[in-house]
Amino acid sequence: MKAKELDIVVLGLSITSSWGNGHATTFRALVRELTALGHNVLFLERDLPWYADNRDMPKIPWGRVEIYRSPAELRRRFRTQIANADVVIVGSYVPDGIDIGKYVTRTANGVTAFYDIDTPVTLVKLERGKCDYLSESLIPRYDLYLSFTGGPTLTRLEEQLGSPMARPLYCSVDPRQYYPEERELAWDLGYLGTYSADRQPPIERLMLAAARKWKQGRFAVFGPQYPKRLKWPSNVERDDHLAPAHHRAFYNSQRFTLNITRADMVRAGYSPSVRLFEAAACATSIISDFWLGLDELFVPGEEILIARDANDTLRYLRELPDEERCKIGERARKVVLSKHTSAHRAAELVTYLRELIKSRTSAPSTSSRSIRSGASRRLVKSAAS
Repeated sequence: MKAKELDIVVLGLSITSSWGNGHATTFRALVRELTALGHNVLFLERDLPWYADNRDMPKIPWGRVEIYRSPAELRRRFRTQIANADVVIVGSYVPDGIDIGKYVTRTANGVTAFYDIDTPVTLVKLERGKCDYLSESLIPRYDLYLSFTGGPTLTRLEEQLGSPMARPLYCSVDPRQYYPEERELAWDLGYLGTYSADRQPPIERLMLAAARKWKQGRFAVFGPQYPKRLKWPSNVERDDHLAPAHHRAFYNSQRFTLNITRADMVRAGYSPSVRLFEAAACATSIISDFWLGLDELFVPGEEILIARDANDTLRYLRELPDEERCKIGERARKVVLSKHTSAHRAAELVTYLRELIKSRTSAPSTSSRSIRSGASRRLVKSAAS
């Protein structure tokens, strides 16, 4: 018997603009694969000037996208869709996310989920009382906490913060958009990413220091929001923005690519970035900083290269034979294609959702944890009403 198609509503930061955020790439891939599986997806995006002025995909060829200008307009225009959907997902960094989360968990009759594309950052913000899109009291109200971070963080979300169900939903890659192609190698080492103060020191340590030592080397840093005060070595090419349509060409024009992880994500571990999977899908050899869980995704020395300082970087750039460099990239590509495509993520998400839907419709046969989770959510909703 064919499983029922799901009506899914997603409230996310942005799907129409990838400018200065990695959310759009993630949501585009997920929505595309969910619709390919036959599910109906409505994506609701807040109309923000920054993204409105830089929409590189104003019309999405899969699912349906609607723009709203305020929480009041959201409630007025989309109450019926939110109430009647099988699933409503709210993403991290959604403007007025706390109020919207309260509204969604109060209004939706189906499964509700919070999709945290920034889990370690979120948890630090919660500790400091400075998170404006999620509160600790809101976490138990969502049936499901989808996290870009796996490992011990999931246990913390459930046991310390009261999530009824926390599951990993890592970033992914579309192998139809990211694959090896023959290109002239313009750079020895490239990096793609938006500026953040905590990522800049490892970029300096692993790439820029290497560029200063190796004047003949060719380097590139592409991404927005880097302060004008930064001084770049003369052999480092800079560009403020690279649209997703050009990412594949960028990776395939490098001998190696650099992966750098934000400090909060290094501390949490188990936080792969979308850039990591994109580069691997292109079979571009990756030089990365190290964090707990990285070696469970890729085998160091065989599928990924770990650098701790500029000398490590330069040893790879100048001494690793091209044949071995290419083999490392190909091995990483095989890993990604077997486990980390957007199709894998959509299938994982649907599995989680059906598990929750089944627990709601067959309570007598559910596990004691599922029963407690449902009861907990009903109590939370009752207290809020």
